[in-house]
Order: sequence, then structure tokens, then C-alpha cells
Amino acid sequence: MLESSVVAKLKLIVGESDYRDDPEALVTHSYDGTPMLQSMPDGVIYPESTDEVSRIMKLLYEHRIPLISRGSGSNLCGGTVPIQGGVVMVMHRMNAILELDLLNLTITVQPGLITKQLIEHVEEAGLFYPPDPSSMSISTIGGNIAECSGGLRGLKYGTTKDYVIGLECVLASGEIMRTGGKLMKDVAGYDLTKLLVGSEGTLAIITEATLKLIPPPKYKKTMLAMYQDIYGAARTVSRIIENRIIPATLEIMDNPTIRVVDDFAQLGLPLDMAAVLLIEQDGDMETVERDIARISEICREEQAARITIAESQEEALKLLTARRSAFTALARLRPTTILEDATVPRSHIAEMILEINRIAEKHQVQICTFGHAGDGNLHPTATTDARNSEEIHRVEAAFEEIFEAAIRLGGTITGEHGVGLVKAPFLEWKVGSAGISIMKNVKQAFDPNNLLNPGKMFAKESRRRVVIDRG
Repeated sequence: MLESSVVAKLKLIVGESDYRDDPEALVTHSYDGTPMLQSMPDGVIYPESTDEVSRIMKLLYEHRIPLISRGSGSNLCGGTVPIQGGVVMVMHRMNAILELDLLNLTITVQPGLITKQLIEHVEEAGLFYPPDPSSMSISTIGGNIAECSGGLRGLKYGTTKDYVIGLECVLASGEIMRTGGKLMKDVAGYDLTKLLVGSEGTLAIITEATLKLIPPPKYKKTMLAMYQDIYGAARTVSRIIENRIIPATLEIMDNPTIRVVDDFAQLGLPLDMAAVLLIEQDGDMETVERDIARISEICREEQAARITIAESQEEALKLLTARRSAFTALARLRPTTILEDATVPRSHIAEMILEINRIAEKHQVQICTFGHAGDGNLHPTATTDARNSEEIHRVEAAFEEIFEAAIRLGGTITGEHGVGLVKAPFLEWKVGSAGISIMKNVKQAFDPNNLLNPGKMFAKESRRRVVIDRG
């Protein structure tokens, strides 16, 4: 627990009711969406403004108390678990839309705004914010920025980093810093905006974001291609891109995922198929129709057993919703669900899927695979039971080999979930010792006392998932 004098000062900043250290609050904020990770904070605080965040941070900096900023806690890398105690700062009260600028096509928001609320607000104004993580109904914009979230539309439109053009943030010292702005061009010094996107709360606390908006597509078409051979589905992905077609969405689900998603969403998906591809194209009508026709030809050439095209917007939305529900559906199978996100170049999707299946069979574990096939971002998902330590050991060994395979194929250990605690022991595999050294120097420059989300990104020991008991 924090010293009573520090607690009293924190309550003076935010008010008596917006600092909590009761057991319910501490336990609630001791874990996130990552399975088998838990550590108790010393307190939880709910600021309402940038000024309050700054004053809180100055006080914590003075007393060398760690601070973990948090949105909805839906992340899957242990990124918001307070492994060194300290104060968890929950940003939900800072959830305002500050400005929708129709002249510059930007929107400025606070970090606690729910992603789906932002998207709906923008669409009501006739504009488009493409990043669409599957967690968008609960995840916050601040969390999306911290993890550089992707989504189903990432292949064509990019990820969160491509739409964040300005930030306001509070540094570890409590100083307030602004980066970027409503500019389409800005090369004044290092690009601190892009550096902060994906920094997982280890460099600064995001308090405001200016996001780029674009005109919405005029026309969409959604199709489902079904395969009795998963390798054929994977080959199709590579061939679509090879044909210079970039769909808005190009997703894959293997048979175990198809089965649980259909049971969950009751869509009548083909349970006898090894894999399905969910493909959506958008743009002007002529281009979309041409692309969908060519994609259908490629699917047939790669031995798709069936191809269906959604006949209405409602039917298309059902298919996309089914894909977004994959993790939720898989989580119903067994007590513990471990969702990872190994990513490879698009040309190696087929090899990577075969590797995942081989590794799962080798270790005798159940791994279902789905993901953003078009940008190489696969989500191998193990359904297991944390109470079975021997099985968990095999799952961990399998994922380690999956990460090795991704690196070997020119890929990475994470495409959108982040490093956090879970992937930290593997970061050097991707960036090398020189990369680690540079990153640590950046961390030192921003946060010399290691107060912001300490223990994340840089590992001291091999990968493991444990419950960390701090009493």
C-alpha cells in the first residue's frame, strides 16, 4: 500500500471517490485479457483531465511510484498487469470527443473513448475511421494507440499508426508534451507521434489524440470461399495479392474455428470444410465488381469447394460479426484460451499455417487458427486448462516453436497484440541485441526512473505465464 500522505494528496487531485484501494478495485485491476497473469496494484485512480494526469504523475515521480495507464484492459500481452505494484490509472473518465474538424478531416478525442463509439460518430458525419480491432465494442482509443491495434480492415487501410497524426501526452516527470497536429506533412525532428503509437504505456501517458479521417467507400461486396484443403485457402490469399488486388478484408478461419463460431453465431457455416476465407472489397462499383469476379476465379482455380456472395448488407454484416466473434466463441470450449498473433509476409501464409498445424500435432495440443490472412497476421489460439500444468507446458513449448517459425519465415512475434510481458523474452529474436539496446536508451530518455509500466517490453528471463502474488 502507498503511504497515507501520498494517498491523501492523490485524493485531493481527483476527489475522494476517484482514488480507490479497496480489495474490489485492486483485484479488478490486477489482470487484463491475458490468461494466467495477475499482480495486485497498490491503488487505482481515475483522472478527468490532462491537468489531473500531470499533477498525479508529478507526485508519483517525486515518490518513485510506478504508474500503469489502462483503458479497458482487453489487451492480450499482459501489458496492463501491474507486476511491480504502484498505481493503475484508468482513463475511462477522459472519454470526450473534443472536435470533429470537417475542414481538415480530423477528429480529436480523449483516450478513454470506446473505439466503436468513435467509429459510429464519424460515420454519422459521413466519414470513415478504418482501424477496427475485434475488441472495438469495449476497447478504448488510448488502448488502441498504446498497442497500435489492427483489425479486419488492416490489409487495405493500415493500422492505428496510420491514422494518429497528433498526440498530447504526459511524461514520467509530469510535463505535458504535444506531438504532430492536423498536418499531413511534418518533418520537424524525430517523429515522436509514431514512436509513441505502440509504445504500450512505457514512454508516456496519452491524454489526447488527433486522428485522420477519410471519405467512406461508396460500394462494398462480401463473399465467403470454402475449402476442403486449408493449403488451397492459404494459396488463394497469396494469389489474390499477386494479382495486384488488395481487398478491404481477407480473413481465414480453420475448421475448428468454423465449428465453434457457427455454434456461437448460428450462421449455417459449412462444418465439413477445412477452411473458409471471408473476403470483402470496397470502392467504386465498377472496381469492386471486377475485383470480386477475379477473386472468385482465383478461388475456383485453387479448388474452392463453394463460393457464396452476400446478397444484402445485413448478410455481409453477419459474416463479419461472425469472424469478430472467433475469440469469444473459442473461449467457450475450455477453461483457458491463449490467443497469439504470429505474423509472416503474405507470401508465406500457407507455410505458416502448415507449420502451426505440425507444431500443434507434435506437442499434442489443440490450436485453432484464424486471422487477418491478407496481411499475414495469424491468430493461433490454444484452448487448454490452466490447472493442467503439464498441458500448459506443452502449449508454451508449441507457441515458442510457432514464434521461431514466424521469425524463420521473415515474420515477427506480434503483429498487433504487442510485446508487454508475455512476448518480452522473444523481442530480441526479432530486433537483435542492437535493437534492444537502442530501445532501452529510448526508454531511459523518456522515463529515467522506470516508472511508466515497468517490467514490460524488456525481459529478464525466459517466457512464462505465472500468477505473481504481491500479497
